[in-house]
Amino acid sequence: MTEVETNAVCPPSLIPRGVLADHACPPPYAVAPLPMTVDTNARVKASAVGGCLHGQALISRALRNRVNRVDNDSCSPGGEDPFFVADIGEVYRQHVRWKVNLPRVEPFYAVKCNPDLTVLKLLARLGTGFDCASKKEMDLIMSLGVPPSRIIYAHPCKASSFIRYASQRDVRKMTFDNAEELYKIKRYFPEAELFLRIVTDDSESLCQFSMKYGASLNHTADLLQLAKDLELNVVGISFHVGSGAVGAKPFVHAVHSARMVFDQAEAVGLNVTTLDIGGGFGVDNFESIAEVLGPAIDECFPPTVRVVAEPGRYYVASAFTLACHVIARRELPHHASYMLYLNDGVYGNMNCILFDHQQPIVRALTHDNRYMYGLPDNCDGPVTASVWGPTCDGIDCITRECQLPYALDVGDWVYFDNFGAYTMSAATGFNGFNDNCEVLYVCSENAANKLLSE
Repeated sequence: MTEVETNAVCPPSLIPRGVLADHACPPPYAVAPLPMTVDTNARVKASAVGGCLHGQALISRALRNRVNRVDNDSCSPGGEDPFFVADIGEVYRQHVRWKVNLPRVEPFYAVKCNPDLTVLKLLARLGTGFDCASKKEMDLIMSLGVPPSRIIYAHPCKASSFIRYASQRDVRKMTFDNAEELYKIKRYFPEAELFLRIVTDDSESLCQFSMKYGASLNHTADLLQLAKDLELNVVGISFHVGSGAVGAKPFVHAVHSARMVFDQAEAVGLNVTTLDIGGGFGVDNFESIAEVLGPAIDECFPPTVRVVAEPGRYYVASAFTLACHVIARRELPHHASYMLYLNDGVYGNMNCILFDHQQPIVRALTHDNRYMYGLPDNCDGPVTASVWGPTCDGIDCITRECQLPYALDVGDWVYFDNFGAYTMSAATGFNGFNDNCEVLYVCSENAANKLLSE
């Protein structure tokens, strides 16, 4: 990962100084409050429409300067590799937006969504918690100076060795949804603070989890009684409506189900004090979900109940832009269309097509010595093309048909915006292609820059 050249992209005061040299928060760990001078209404409106104009300008300049440094005729092998531009200020604005719309709910960022170290450092400085699912993720977060009390080991089915490791690192909060998990925890970490994960209706979400995780409401009472008999400490109830939920209805239904399970826990003598509402929050529909979800939580749970959540894509999706190089082109004269080949695909950062059900929109970045970032008609043109990744596998298709304003040439660049969620986190090195994509950072919020510079 590389930091953007200061004099090429934006004023020095907007660059996260030193973020690549030292990712660790200096001890003792301290939560930084939001500055009193933040114009929350302006920040919320900016994020709701896809970022602020200043951020878009910084991204544009970073993209331009980076592609201008590539000479297609003389660059070293891989010199034209794909790269990201990340506006860290957008992550900060999303945090402000969360605090404005769901002030009662404490976010625990889902590390799996995007484990970028600069993002994690900023969120740690902002005081968020972290949702981890493995030893590696726990180690990564604690390396930033985050205490184990700010981590929830949110995996209902854990390896015994990982439970022992969590015990050694004092990561107490963890989820379960079955009896065997309780027996393992009793043996390896009886002091753990447990969250019973319940099943939800996630039928309308992009990624559905309830077929794999979550205790049926017909069995929750028995599990709670078993936990009581084993003298385990159940402190919370959790759910997850699926990644990329389309509306508030599944959240509200799950909140009411959680209330019922809270009552079951109290009936067997367990002191349950926390509700974990999971993830599933998107960028575009956040306010519409929050305005219904917040009152539903207040209706079902008194202020004495702590409420946490596990947002992932909400924080990072709109902060990252991916740029790719056109490495080959094939004309299909009988079909009046083209086949374009990029140096990134479904085995790389486009894995979101397979794993996250995304449909990336191909936008022209350069063509015929023209720079076209942000043009409104960029993906609505007269040229029909299919777009493919670089590997030798036929499944490596980005889109079988799209409309472009020009017949792009070898050496041109394209870009994909809103590309920060479940992209780089699951990239592979299949076929020998690079799976460690360069990230250039810009920062459109002085407050975020200040936090990263401390």
